[in-house]
Amino acid sequence: MRIVSDKLRLVMTNHLDIWTVLGDTTRRAIFEHLAEQPLAVGELAAKLPVTRPAVSQHLKVLKDAGLVMERVAGTRHIYQLDPGGLDALRAQLEQFWSKTLMTYNQVIEESSEEES
Repeated sequence: MRIVSDKLRLVMTNHLDIWTVLGDTTRRAIFEHLAEQPLAVGELAAKLPVTRPAVSQHLKVLKDAGLVMERVAGTRHIYQLDPGGLDALRAQLEQFWSKTLMTYNQVIEESSEEES
């Protein structure tokens, strides 16, 4: 497992990173619904144009990627976003943002030096 920072892991599934996992529109829709509230498979399927088995398959991929976790409530399996996976996702976004700001700062400094 690769490290994003000292405390956050880079979550991978079958050699696909979380960005690839979220690149699928149905998985991203499931992810967005779960960001609003925890839901069971049937509740998710009712909100999407796919079958319950398809939702279950997408949830497995999201779960394997560390983005979703499940808990059992009686006979129901309730899915919700996994805070650890969200931390890893956020850490990657922060790395992109930091690199972008550094590059922008370098371009501004170079432009200022050329104008002087």
